[in-house]
Amino acid sequence: MHPYYHVIVIGGGHAGAEASAAAASVLGEEGRVALVTMDPARIGQMSCNPAIGGLAKGQMVREIDALGGLMGLAIDFTGIMFRMLNTSKGAAVRGPRAQADKYAYAAEVQRLISTRCQIDVIAGTVDDIVVHDGSVAGLRLSSGAGVVVADAGLIDRNLAGTDIARPIYASCPERPGTEPRVIRTNAIVLTAGTFMRGLMHTGEEQSPGGRIGEASAEGMSAVLRRLGFSLGRLKTGTPPRLAAESIDFAGLDRQEGDPEPTPFSDMSPVQLPGQRFPRMAQIACHLTATTSQAHDLIRANLHRAPMYSGQIKASSGPRYCPSIEDKVVRFGERESHHVFLEPESGYTNEIYCNGISTSLPTDVQERLVHLMPGCERARVLRWGYAVEYDMIWPHQIDSTCMAKRLPGLFPAGQINCTTGYEEAAGQGVIAGLNAARLALGRDPVRLRRDQAYIGVMLDDLVTKTPREPYRMFTSRAEHRLMLRADNVDERLTPLGRNLGLIDEPRWKVFQKNSQELAAIRDRFDRLLVEGRPLREVARRPEVTIAELMGVLGGTFRPRLVERVMNDLRYEGYITRQRVQIKRQAKAERMALPAWLDYASVAGLRAEAADVLDRFRPATMGQASRLAGVNPADLTLLAVTIRRGWSAKAQPTAG
Repeated sequence: MHPYYHVIVIGGGHAGAEASAAAASVLGEEGRVALVTMDPARIGQMSCNPAIGGLAKGQMVREIDALGGLMGLAIDFTGIMFRMLNTSKGAAVRGPRAQADKYAYAAEVQRLISTRCQIDVIAGTVDDIVVHDGSVAGLRLSSGAGVVVADAGLIDRNLAGTDIARPIYASCPERPGTEPRVIRTNAIVLTAGTFMRGLMHTGEEQSPGGRIGEASAEGMSAVLRRLGFSLGRLKTGTPPRLAAESIDFAGLDRQEGDPEPTPFSDMSPVQLPGQRFPRMAQIACHLTATTSQAHDLIRANLHRAPMYSGQIKASSGPRYCPSIEDKVVRFGERESHHVFLEPESGYTNEIYCNGISTSLPTDVQERLVHLMPGCERARVLRWGYAVEYDMIWPHQIDSTCMAKRLPGLFPAGQINCTTGYEEAAGQGVIAGLNAARLALGRDPVRLRRDQAYIGVMLDDLVTKTPREPYRMFTSRAEHRLMLRADNVDERLTPLGRNLGLIDEPRWKVFQKNSQELAAIRDRFDRLLVEGRPLREVARRPEVTIAELMGVLGGTFRPRLVERVMNDLRYEGYITRQRVQIKRQAKAERMALPAWLDYASVAGLRAEAADVLDRFRPATMGQASRLAGVNPADLTLLAVTIRRGWSAKAQPTAG
């Protein structure tokens, strides 16, 4: 008898880790979740930039945390430099960011996974997805796959010395000679990352793999094509890493973290009672730059760069995180570009060169590095490279993350044409949640655009055809005044509680915060300053938090006082936005039935019919955001749906 799991998650990256945890929470103690990954020791690994958060991305991490996710907890425990970005601007566009000790971060994610008794970690690769009657029925594992037991003793919880580099889960190479295994399930979360037919490039050199030192997942692309999915090809890249002791930091600008860091997770201050935050020693970054001589070097060697030599074909890269080759070509007037030298760990000498992702040959990379101030004698520990990989065009998924053509399959992460740890993790939460709900026979959940950045991202993915890997920005959210980093718990934690994502300790923290916020708002309403209500005084831009704290009295936490102040300053705008959202809500939620044949809708333009048939939007709101669909088309759809429902409701002749 083949074993059964309620949910199987393929891939142990940021999407896979969050999907596993979300599914386990929703299923409860009796649930069974399998996390299948090629190397369990790489679960939670930071493949590229050793940082979490940023503009809009930081808001997404807070949303993941408010829904019971792992990322906020992990970065708070392992961050080595915390900064709030955009502090000179309004609260709606500020974003928390933190450098991570990448080894400690992966170990902490693995520890958090190991605490969920419902999750079995299986070392192995997937040979096939089993389908029965048009829906997911299981998967077939390669030979030698087996369950891996976590050993919490491998990690030093005090993060002392280099023990942090030892993962919870040991590497488990496949054991040849055993028969393939079939695991039964009705819900699979597929988080293949950059591994589907992954091919790495450094100059003319090529090697299969999704990231350095790891194999490529060759078979999954063929499986998906056989199942009828349309695949595309993308690329991403990473910069060289340098030895810290070989860099002259003395003449470089030093970038410190915030003197009073802001945690990502609402649970972090109480996660370890009596312990300090941040937990790890804080480390500075440094700023250098490319030079005009370096740009000349790059131009002279473009014919050796895979993207320009034709070696990489039919692949698009992230426009907002371009390689240094792309920067030099696209911004020819610039004589330099900033490069941030970021430590990858507090216990190793690895320095990440943020700003010069490249796939140039190693001899060119070495000269490029030596032309940067402070790096004249720098030693390269690892060369930069580009990786191209297969992905699923996201019009084939719904904003619940479930594939439209194969019920029970939930692609999440970079496989859906996104880039970034945070975007992947956000999809992982939704995919894991809905996979578990499918297993329990419950309706799927969609986050709205006015509810969360995660909702904006998923709606964008299923209503637009991306030209490059999708990256979240505050400008993508039309309701960003409501989607601030400071009010995430009020937006999402009650929803997460109702969905089974929020455990009792987190719920108690939310209730405590809610009670304190209510008390603060009450005092803002009651107290007078020079005869004027404090709520009016607080709206003045020159009024500081310290001044408000002095008037309020009590022992209120400054971050909660600041949240109430931000609410008051945005109050007029938010009220107007809520009126607009309420007005649009009915059309936004109106379902487009599966039986609707767009080609037969009388009067519908051919362009609109083609677009609607290709994307198959789930709601009228999604249809309204498709390029090629206009208001007249939406009116025709509404009329057709009403007539169709009416006809279906008529009794048939006996």
